[in-house]
Amino acid sequence: MMKIIDRSDHIYAFSVDLAAVTSVPCGSRVCFDVQDALGGQVRTASDVLSGLDFDRVNPATGPVAVEGVRKGDSLVVSIEKIDIDDCGATVAGPELGVLPNALDRYVTRILPIVSGNVQFDDIRLPIRPMVGVIGVAPATESYATGTAHRHGGNMDTKEIGMGTRLFLPVFQDGALLAMGDLHAVMGDGEVCVSGCEVSGRVTVGLDRIVGRQRGWPILATEHAVHVIVSLPTIEEALTEATRQSVEVLEDACNLTTEDAYMLASLAVDVGISQLVDPNKTAKATIPRSILRRPIDEWL
Repeated sequence: MMKIIDRSDHIYAFSVDLAAVTSVPCGSRVCFDVQDALGGQVRTASDVLSGLDFDRVNPATGPVAVEGVRKGDSLVVSIEKIDIDDCGATVAGPELGVLPNALDRYVTRILPIVSGNVQFDDIRLPIRPMVGVIGVAPATESYATGTAHRHGGNMDTKEIGMGTRLFLPVFQDGALLAMGDLHAVMGDGEVCVSGCEVSGRVTVGLDRIVGRQRGWPILATEHAVHVIVSLPTIEEALTEATRQSVEVLEDACNLTTEDAYMLASLAVDVGISQLVDPNKTAKATIPRSILRRPIDEWL
């Protein structure tokens, strides 16, 4: 029977001493019931950021301990299904986002979701449900759920959606998985500080790779592998994501560093996931067609 984790069980920080709300055997399917990143506080256009209780922002449902998963393993999270509610919201304001001087007041838009589209006035945006916050207990420090790093967290990477597998490095026994911050749709960068923030449910399968991890989250989609890196500046994140992609090509294609570096310049797309959180997130996208070994052999 699939276990359902209610949204009332949630955290606001990923820390080394997380207490699991439940445990499940490795190989289980789990459904996470998720509140939106604004903590359910935005219901109308008059509910703007300046009036919110920020202690209730970015709840992550969980954490769930996965039995048999140990420090040094990789937790494999297969995202099977994301069901979202029929209405979302996006928010913006002064001193926020990539253009801090663009606005002189706080604004909120309520966004109906109808027939698979987010409605922005007469513009229809096809939904692409994704998980913004997903992570495990870190190695040492504590990270607010709004911050991403090696443990995952607020990566805001739009490819973390249905049909993908996320490989998270495990730093504490049991992994302690939690997630939240669903988006119905979001552009790379999340430039005004929010996507289409929405509540919903995420069904995942949980597995492990024993004794192997790369130290940063790895995402596998149908056609690509993405290395996800979050650091204090986007320049640092882009540089580290590039370095990691070269190392992946060395291991997955049995190449020298020189050849892997040149191949990365030919085939790897280095891009941005988000620019608005305390740590900025970059991704290096490697076509799966050029990899010569399966993920569980080079992770």
